[in-house]
Amino acid sequence: MKKKWWQDKICYQIYPKSFMDSNGDGIGDLRGILGKMDYLKDLGIDVIWLSPVYKSPFLDQGYDISDYYAIAEEFGTMEDFDNLLAAAKERDMHIIMDLVINHCSSEHEWFKEAIKNPDGEYGRYFYFRKGVDGKEPSNIRSYFGGNAWELVPGTEDLYYLHMYTAGQPDLNWYNPEVLDKLYEMVNFWLEKGISGFRIDAIMDIDKDISFPSYYEPDSVDGLRFCKILTEGVGGFKDKFSALKKATFDKYDAFTVGECFGVADSDMKDFVGDEGLFSTVFDFETHSLIFRGSCWSDVPEITFDEWKNAIFHGQHLTEPYGLRATVIENHDEPRGASRYLPEFARNDLGKKALATIHLMLRGIPFIYQGQEIGMENMPFSSIEEYNDPNTHMEYEKALALGFSEKEALDGCLRFSRDNARTPMQWSDEVNAGFSSGNPWLPVNPNYKEINVSAQENNPDSVLCYYKKLIALRKAYSDVLTYGRVEEAYDDIDNLIAFYRILDDKKVLILSNISMDEAKIDLGESKATVLLGNIRRAGEIVDSIFKLAPLEALVLKM
Repeated sequence: MKKKWWQDKICYQIYPKSFMDSNGDGIGDLRGILGKMDYLKDLGIDVIWLSPVYKSPFLDQGYDISDYYAIAEEFGTMEDFDNLLAAAKERDMHIIMDLVINHCSSEHEWFKEAIKNPDGEYGRYFYFRKGVDGKEPSNIRSYFGGNAWELVPGTEDLYYLHMYTAGQPDLNWYNPEVLDKLYEMVNFWLEKGISGFRIDAIMDIDKDISFPSYYEPDSVDGLRFCKILTEGVGGFKDKFSALKKATFDKYDAFTVGECFGVADSDMKDFVGDEGLFSTVFDFETHSLIFRGSCWSDVPEITFDEWKNAIFHGQHLTEPYGLRATVIENHDEPRGASRYLPEFARNDLGKKALATIHLMLRGIPFIYQGQEIGMENMPFSSIEEYNDPNTHMEYEKALALGFSEKEALDGCLRFSRDNARTPMQWSDEVNAGFSSGNPWLPVNPNYKEINVSAQENNPDSVLCYYKKLIALRKAYSDVLTYGRVEEAYDDIDNLIAFYRILDDKKVLILSNISMDEAKIDLGESKATVLLGNIRRAGEIVDSIFKLAPLEALVLKM
């Protein structure tokens, strides 16, 4: 594998609306982020991924962009962005932005012009189709529920396609004029000095644009999930390669793909020296929720399912390159509430989870608040949720016959709003996030779980994250490039693996159990590099016991 500047970096995702509010309007902003740059540097962060900060009506929290060249007023100004970029460079840090180019906003000038004249130049920027027999062109369900075809205002049978909300019309990737506009925009931001992009929903750009009239329904609503439009089309690689050549390759940009549904056999085309992306997210564990008819019907993830998904993702990518590893992000519930059993949702368990994440092979992405052990939000009613996907899942559960309590329980487990509640900085009002009324409620556990309570406590989750990151950098060669070899697979509720590079060998152990685990190293004693109970520098015997919830990184 060719060495690249981004391979040994630690990345941190900021959801700007919920990170830090500098002006008291209840919405996080760029100046708020600027004020926390030293916090991120001290944590050990190298690359910051900003979720969308572009101008938007925020139907889908900024993933509906109305102007690709403007900063949303809620977040500040282009000058604020330039100041943030300069502050990152001063600290030898990188900024990557969210690139949302499968769709734009219905408030974008392109779409406003398109609906004035669907047969004109801008009409070809989108997918307009006539209805069929007085109904929508086909029975395709959007990601957020309901038909993915929306009637054009003022018409009786003309529709446009939106795989997400009706406010996010899909862009026509079969129109060269659209592609030229997108390439120009991408290069604008790279010229400005950002280091790359996280690329949103990119697998959706390649569609069957014949739009077959009607599919076999997959649920009680008579619709079929819109991903069927992208299955077996076969043009994605060519489309993305053209984008890459016209933009990213010119700047040695770091690109992270949000790529669901990549066949194992195709992974070599997505990562590595000749891959389409610098890296793609490892969603193997997240994909375990894609079972059942709705969130209320998803079975609990077993320990073995979780462990097997982790190692499947590791071994799948290892021959080609590095995957981006995640515990949680803005589209997922909090990892501490999702992967840890109830008895382990404490500081020891959160440290054990962090040890697994940061010692795996790949490029670690830490989501804001993960480093202090933030947990899912105990919303009390569906009205408290902002996320359209959550409301869709709630309604789906009711339609399938689940009770209101069961429908809400599904949201409590899986809603994206779990990760979008404001960052918990202190035990002051609104967790120190804002002096105003936060746009989304603050988790009531902020009194106990916050940065101020942890930053000077050497035994805190936050300080443990700092130690893990420092350890990863101190042993960068083996912990970046070393292969993964599973170990002690016969011990229940233990995740154990070696990282091996040439003659260097590190063993990672995390005991997610209420019982001790007997470890037989089968060789001489080992040195503790880091542990959530034992201290660095301690020597462990060749046979020893791992305490409940104990995590260890050992130099062999």
